[in-house]
Amino acid sequence: MSTTTPDPHLHLSAALEGTGWHPASWREPGARADELSTAAFWRDAVAEAERGLFDLVTFEDSFGLRGSGFGPPDERTDRVAGRLDALLVAARLALVTRSIGLVPSVSTTHTEPFHVSKALATLDHVSSGRAGWRAQVSFRAHEAELFGRRALPELTPQGLQDPAVAAVVADLFAEGRAAVDAVRRLWDSWEDDAVLRDAASGRFVDRAKLHRVDVRTPWFSVAGPSITPRPPQGQPVVVALAHARAAYEFAAATADVVLVTPRDAEDARAVVAQVRAAEAAVGRTGVPLQVHADLVVALGPSAAAARDRLDRLDALDGEAFTSDALVVADSPGGLVDRLLAWRDAGVRGFRFRPAVLAADLPALTREVVPLLQSAGVFRRSYTGRTLREHLGLRRPANRYARTTETVGAAGGQP
Repeated sequence: MSTTTPDPHLHLSAALEGTGWHPASWREPGARADELSTAAFWRDAVAEAERGLFDLVTFEDSFGLRGSGFGPPDERTDRVAGRLDALLVAARLALVTRSIGLVPSVSTTHTEPFHVSKALATLDHVSSGRAGWRAQVSFRAHEAELFGRRALPELTPQGLQDPAVAAVVADLFAEGRAAVDAVRRLWDSWEDDAVLRDAASGRFVDRAKLHRVDVRTPWFSVAGPSITPRPPQGQPVVVALAHARAAYEFAAATADVVLVTPRDAEDARAVVAQVRAAEAAVGRTGVPLQVHADLVVALGPSAAAARDRLDRLDALDGEAFTSDALVVADSPGGLVDRLLAWRDAGVRGFRFRPAVLAADLPALTREVVPLLQSAGVFRRSYTGRTLREHLGLRRPANRYARTTETVGAAGGQP
């Protein structure tokens, strides 16, 4: 695997999940819960992240109503349940943003790679090269029931110790790897100069530069080529969230950026080592994964004020909020100290999950970002045009092109 000189600057992103990641966030003043299904709500959230010069925003999505943990949706009626389609929201926001990357979550499990490929390529075209894909594997049984094509066992943390359940999970990850590979091949199925638009000769496309991908797997087959020309970035950025070895290996085989969930700086150092071990295990070549850490953030003027605020939200919801990611209730300065310590442990970036979007996203962009800029570890303006440029990723060569293009492998893939 090639090595690169570490970028001294951090990469920042925001994970957009309704009115915020805390279940009681919709009840807060200014939450705009009545606007959740409007373009204006999402436009304003992304505009705030762009004002803070974030590399990207991600849009959460799933096939089921929101619930708790691994299980099916619960019966509670005091929490936000529904959501809009992440990819369609991202496409809408491409028209009202200029610089920030747009990364919808799209499942690899109940979707057709051909459809995913052309939809994400379209997003990259309409955003002028700012598209990404958070590729996620769908494990939940109630989501599989929506499609009727397969039956999945109900997953619990304890059930994952069952060899039969573990085999199902391994199969879903294998399918996910195959799906991302098929999508990447479809993105390359048009060479960059395949579209001629030569009115004088009457040739719009050079058919010799469109390629059959011919992917055959136990789960699907794709012949190709795509119907959508190669994306402006060549390959939109692929992102994966990972918590354990199987997911680290999925990310190492498919992604450009891995989102991880350490608990402290020491754990962050150990997680980075596990990611590198996963890269070796899957034989990744080319550019190493960028490791970005997820943090749920609830900010206040002081750590005590932030903790009081989180306690008040918990009281509204009726139970203490927990997450797969560390929940940080702190002052902006305290959060910055944590980010710098984790940076020294090998973390290249952070994806923030605002507890209350209306309060915590502006606190991040208007208070945390200036502190990071003063520390010399975050940009003061956008210097690139595409999401790959924001992240310091080179535009990848087309695997099917007969001539040498820009060097660099897409996500370590052949």
